[in-house]
Amino acid sequence: MSEPDPDELQQRLEKVLLGGRRRYTRLEVAAKTGVPEERARRLWRALGFATVNDDEVVFTDADIDVLKTADQLVNSGLVDPGMEVAVTRALGQHLSRLAEWQVHMLRQLITENPELAKSERQIARLVERLLPELERVQSFVWRRHLAAYAGRALVATDEEVEAGVQVVGFVDMVGYTRLTRQVDEAELSAVLDAFEMVTTEVIAEHHGRVVKMIGDEVLFVCDSPTDAAEIALTLSERTAEDEELPAVRAGLASGRVLSRFGDVYGSVVNLAARLTSIARPGTILIDKELAGLLANEPAYEVRSRRPVSVRGYSRMRPSSLRRAPEQPTGKFAESQEIAAEMLGIDPPSARRGRRR
Repeated sequence: MSEPDPDELQQRLEKVLLGGRRRYTRLEVAAKTGVPEERARRLWRALGFATVNDDEVVFTDADIDVLKTADQLVNSGLVDPGMEVAVTRALGQHLSRLAEWQVHMLRQLITENPELAKSERQIARLVERLLPELERVQSFVWRRHLAAYAGRALVATDEEVEAGVQVVGFVDMVGYTRLTRQVDEAELSAVLDAFEMVTTEVIAEHHGRVVKMIGDEVLFVCDSPTDAAEIALTLSERTAEDEELPAVRAGLASGRVLSRFGDVYGSVVNLAARLTSIARPGTILIDKELAGLLANEPAYEVRSRRPVSVRGYSRMRPSSLRRAPEQPTGKFAESQEIAAEMLGIDPPSARRGRRR
């Protein structure tokens, strides 16, 4: 079996993926679209691509069409001119990660099934067959997320969308750095895959949103305090039951959060990160605001901890979050209540309520 020629393969793939061969320089694109050359250069860099020389033939007909469309979106008022580069940057960052993963997936497919790609022509045909399927799935997922978010966002005020009250949570694996020195790449990849799978499942199940995975850590947001509590508690329980996963710790904080292009910012995010950094393995720390919201929830036990000082916060007073112990039922519970009444003391149910 002959090895595919790298140059020929690159040309074939570009024709498939870019919708044609490279035909234009940067200056020719600016002239054909009517978009000022400097503005087009800023957008190109914002997408994550290196700046090219004026005489380099880099761009295709598809580049011209997309630039014209982008210009129309700005001119129509849909995209604020001041936000154009920021929107473009966010789009480039998210899609570049997706593209890297998909190419890795394709390479693995070809490596494991060499009969699929005996020549550069076969590889190009394989990509040409797979591309519409990938686009169809991506479009479906994108539309589902649009539907899920639009239901809330389109009836909210601008202020509520940009900076609403949410619970921010961090959950990270304990001992990850040590783990990276003890296992090989395959084992580490399996651990990360298992962690990502359980976190995405649990967060979605309880109506949260994964903001991003940061190696051994997941950052999520949630509208409901009880949903956020369930996410942290369930993740702690699920990882404790899985012998292949390290223990986790978590930090949660509630307050106004600035959402911008899929990421979140503000003091609440910083506070949740600080709480996570001081939490012990298997524990969940929450801030004062969230502790107040959960204090009267019978499913949870919230206990104040001693004040601590961390970077940016002096004498921060966290609380620990646990599931409430199961209350005795039946005749045993009834006898406890009767005995307490005879002794003139508060029954166990009242004492449990005060502890929370």
